[in-house]
Parts: sequence; C-alpha cells; structure tokens
Amino acid sequence: MNLQALQIGVKSFINLSSFAARPRSLKIGQLGSLRLRVMSSKRGVSSSTKSAAASIVDDKKDSKLKGMSGDCSENVLIEESCWKVQSVEFQSIKDDPGKIEAMTVQELRATLRKFGVPAKGRKGDLVFALKHFMGESSQELEERVSFNSLENISLQKNTKRTSDESCVVSINTVSEVSGFKQSKRRMKQSPVEDEIVKVGTEIVTTKRKLSIKTDDLVTLPQAEPWTVLSHKKPQKGWIPYNPRTMRPAPLTDGNSVKLMSWNVNGLRALLKFEGFSALELAQRENFDVLCLQETKLQEKDVDSIKQCLIDGYENSFWTCSNAKLGYSGTAIVSRIKPLSVCYGLGIPDHDSEGRVVTAEFDSFYLVNTYVPNSGDGLKRLSYRITQWDPSLSNYMKELEKSKPVILTGDLNCAHQEIDIFNPAGNKRSAGFTEEERQSFGSNFLSKGLVDTFRKQHPNVVGYTYWGYRHGGRKTNKGWRLDYFLVSESIADKVHDSYIVPDVNGSDHCPIGLVLKV
Repeated sequence: MNLQALQIGVKSFINLSSFAARPRSLKIGQLGSLRLRVMSSKRGVSSSTKSAAASIVDDKKDSKLKGMSGDCSENVLIEESCWKVQSVEFQSIKDDPGKIEAMTVQELRATLRKFGVPAKGRKGDLVFALKHFMGESSQELEERVSFNSLENISLQKNTKRTSDESCVVSINTVSEVSGFKQSKRRMKQSPVEDEIVKVGTEIVTTKRKLSIKTDDLVTLPQAEPWTVLSHKKPQKGWIPYNPRTMRPAPLTDGNSVKLMSWNVNGLRALLKFEGFSALELAQRENFDVLCLQETKLQEKDVDSIKQCLIDGYENSFWTCSNAKLGYSGTAIVSRIKPLSVCYGLGIPDHDSEGRVVTAEFDSFYLVNTYVPNSGDGLKRLSYRITQWDPSLSNYMKELEKSKPVILTGDLNCAHQEIDIFNPAGNKRSAGFTEEERQSFGSNFLSKGLVDTFRKQHPNVVGYTYWGYRHGGRKTNKGWRLDYFLVSESIADKVHDSYIVPDVNGSDHCPIGLVLKV
C-alpha cells in the first residue's frame, strides 16, 4: 500500500466514524456529499480498514434502531395519556352541562379547540357549538380528538416496519444549490416523517415529504356554516344568523298564519332529491302557505305535479313560462282556500314568463314573485329597473287600496352590503348593481313596504342563496335575495321573519313569515 492510499483510508475511516456519531436528522445536501466521499474513498481503502469501519457502523446502526423503537413506544404512551386526559375532561363536562354556561368566552374557545371544534362567534354560538358537540358519543369524540394520535402512531408504525425490514429508500443527490433550496422549501410546507436511508454501509434517518391519503383522515367537526360570521367587510356589531337562538317562541293562541317561500330551481329535480324533502319541511314547519319560484315546469307537467302534493294542501295555483319552455314559473300551494287568485301583472310584456301569482286571503293579498335576473353582461338590467320594477310597484299600490299586501319570493337583489358576502367584488354583478339596489329602495321600500327580516334583525348577516360554482354554501359565502316585504300597516303584526338555511335541494333555501291575524 502506498502512502497516498493509506492517507485516504484513514480519512475515510474518520469520516465514517464522525458520521455515525451524528444525530439521525441530516440534510439532503449532506447525504449527497457524504455518499460521494464514501464512494471515492472505497477505491483506496484496504479490506482491514473497510472491516473496521463497517463494524463501527453496524454497532451504531443497532443502537439507532433500538432507539427508534423506544421513541415510538414513548410517543404512543404520550398520545394515549393525552387521550385519557381529554376523555376525563369530556366526561366531566358531559356529566354537568351547567359548566358550559358558566364558562367564559376564553374558556369556551380553549375547550372547543382542545376537542378539534371550530371556535368562532360570540358566547352564544360557542355555547351552542360545545353543547352540540357534547351530544355526540364518546366513540365519535375519540375519532375527532385523536386525529394527531392516529397520524403519529401510523407514522411510527411505518418507521418501525421500515426498520425491521431494513427497507432502503433511494434519495437523489442534490447537486445544485437552487435545487436544494427548492427541496428545502417544499419540505417546510409539507408534513414530514422520519425515513430510513442507506448510505454506503450506514443506515441513517432523514425527513421526507409525507403523503396522506384523504381516506385516512378523520373529518373534524364543522360548525353549522351559517352560524359563523362570513363577510368580507363586516361592520362593528354584525353577527351571524342562527335560527336556533334567534327565532321567537311559537305563538300558541292560534290566531296566526305561517307563510313560506322557496326558489326551488327546478321542481322536478327537487322532487327527486334524496335529501330534505318538501314533506319533511311541511312536517317540521307546519306552514299554511308555500310559495315556489323557478319551478321550470311546462303547463303539461302541472297535473302530474299536483298529484304529488302533500295531504292537506289541496289548493295549488301554477303559472308557467310560455315565452321559453322549462324556464321561470311560480306557484302557490295552500291549505287555506283563497278568496281569489290571479296571474301576472296584467301587462302582456311582463306576463309571458310566468313570474307572478297573487292569492287574496281574508286580511291580505299574497303576491308570489320571481323577479327577472339582469343576466350575464347585465343584458336585462335596463328592462329590470325601467319597466319591471315600476310595474310591480304600481301593481302593489293598486292592491293596497283594498287591503294590505305581502310581497314574497326571489326578488333578485341584495339590497345592502350586509346582504352579500363580497360587496366590493360584485359591484357590477346582477343582483347587486347600484341601479338595482336604488330601484329596490325607490320602488318598494320607499313606497311603504317593509323588509321584515331586516326590521327584525337589523345587524344580522343571513343569506338565502349560495352559488353552486364555488361551493359557497359550505363556507356561507352567499347573498340574501329572498324576501318577505309587507305593507307598513301590518308590519307590527309580524311575529317572526326567518331563514331556514339547513334545507338543501336548491341553490336557495326557504324563508318564512309568521303573521298575527
């Protein structure tokens, strides 16, 4: 052996010994340079030097694998201990629900976060969220709060299995500084786990990007989205609408009528919908009259649809679009027989799309309306504000000469900024243009009609429409387009004006009005 080869062999031995004593976590760049050093040193190292280095590395490898196994057991015990503490706390609160009401806002938020529940809103919302969560079973709780435990244990099992099988994972050497920086940045942004890597004869641990399958994740509990304030420019004092806490107690004297309105966005599709059905809505709300918009029926479909009506609601009145088949359409379904019914506004230019049905009852007129949308590119904006809105307003004033009027339906206008999630981004969107908002105010509100929901809830953010395109319903990014407007003379008789946001089947949800008569 010449002197140069001996020097290289000693240097390689020192490098390997120093490397074996390092911590398990190495940067990818270090692994690459180390692999290059080991490969180059092999060419000039004697067999005895190789054997000595390999012996030291094997000893280190055994101690590392044993240490890893011990870490895994310790982490599992810690996770189990945390779960036991959370279980005890959960049971303590569940056994004494009164503790929830006595908690401060900070305590409520801390407790909800501990169990993995979103902690947004005021105290009433937090109390409701915690009570709702406490109603779940202990098994469901375990699934929710042990997400991190499941993930950690899964990773540790993978690490142990890799160790037992002496699995070797190949890592490409990072030779360029820019490539290393990009890799490092990706690692910081992604979940990581320990990975066993073989470099030469050494087994070490590094970090690698963790890919988690969606099926393996435990879904964390989500609060009812409409109970969380969702608005891009919320003002001081605004709160989210929560029908569980904001609806008054039902009237018991029987001298009232309950009206509901719903843009169903296609009645035939709704009847096939497997979720919340109209029958369940009737059983839960026990309404007297239901107004429908955007039924999209043709006249030939009406008779077959009538046969599907709920028992007790034999009175139904339908109008369909003749100008465009399968478009627009409105209806009134009632268990109270009206005194009279008429269709349209009495103006041929407005009445070909089946947008208005009026039913006369003892103490009021009920006008069910589907106001024309200004459309893409605001093509119908001029028609909407210069013809339709004034004509509907004049029609209402004529009816008011004999008795009060209730105007309901999809009025296709978010009147104020509180009525839309993103006001700044929709200044030129149909339903929120300045022209439509001014027309809404001048033709209806300034003419003596009262927005019953806004009167009852002046600072409440409540939406009735969420677009399908961006999944706005799940995040409560919506619009309030559906209304009950009433004559000023009966505004004080409104007991409740409410939204039913949990009913699916359409991009709109039902709204309701309880009126003392």
